[in-house]
Amino acid sequence: MSKIGRKPIIVSSAKVEVTGNVVTVKGAKATVSHELPQGFSLTINGNSLLLNVADRNDREVKTLWGLHRALLANKIKGVESGFEQKVKIVGLGFKAMATGRQMTFSLGYSHKMEYELPASIAVEIDKTGQLLTFKGTDKELLGKVCDTVRSFRKPEPYKGTGIMLEGEVIIRKAGKTKA
Repeated sequence: MSKIGRKPIIVSSAKVEVTGNVVTVKGAKATVSHELPQGFSLTINGNSLLLNVADRNDREVKTLWGLHRALLANKIKGVESGFEQKVKIVGLGFKAMATGRQMTFSLGYSHKMEYELPASIAVEIDKTGQLLTFKGTDKELLGKVCDTVRSFRKPEPYKGTGIMLEGEVIIRKAGKTKA
C-alpha cells in the first residue's frame, strides 16, 4: 500500500472538476489538467481530494499510485501559489540580463549565451545580475529551465565558479601544491 498515495490532497482556493479520468484544476495563476490512468478514481470531500485505486492487487496500478498523487498535488499547488527556484551565478564578470522573454548570459566565454524562456516561466534578476529567481506554475518545466541555465556553466570544483542552484553544495578540491 502506498504511503504517499493514500494521503489526501488539501485544496484551498483552486476549483477541481473531474470528467471521467481527466482532472481539471482552475486556480488564480493558471488552469491545468491531469489525466489519470485506468484503475484510478478521485473522490472530492469538501476541500480535500483522495486518489483511490480500484484493485489493490494490481501491481502496476499500485506502483503508479503515489506518482499520480504527487503529480496532482504539485499541479494544485502550482495553480494556487506557484513554485520558485533561485539560481546563483558565481564568478568575476559572470552575469545575466533579461529583456522580455530573452535572457543573455555573460559567462567568460568568447561570446554571450542567449536563452529564450518558456511562456509560463518568469525570471527576476537582482541588480548585480548574479541572483536569478525563476517562478512558474509547472514544477517540472521550472526544473528543466533551471537545469538548462545551469548547464551553460556548471560549477567547477577548484574555484567554485559557475552557475549553481540555491542550496547546492560544491565539493571543493585542493589545487596544485609545490613539492
